[in-house]
Amino acid sequence: MFDFVNESKIRKAAYFAGGVLFGTAGIKLLASKDAKKVYVNSLAAALRVKEGVMKTAVTIQENAEDILAEANQINEERMEEELAFEDKAFKDWEEQEEK
Repeated sequence: MFDFVNESKIRKAAYFAGGVLFGTAGIKLLASKDAKKVYVNSLAAALRVKEGVMKTAVTIQENAEDILAEANQINEERMEEELAFEDKAFKDWEEQEEK
């Protein structure tokens, strides 16, 4: 029974030591000049993508504003036509009432 406890403790200690070794190596690797070049190039690529997305978003927004303006114009023209029709209908009704 004690052998199992000792093996478990040894195994856990080995995992911990391995984690420390990989962690230390990882930090050294991530702080290297080559890694920094990769970070800079990756960030530059991400910024280029962001710029492209922003240009596309602006274009879409401008198109949507144009569509909205045209739709409002159509509704205004329709409203004017309806008012003109109602005015004419009211005048016709008044003329018939006078007769």
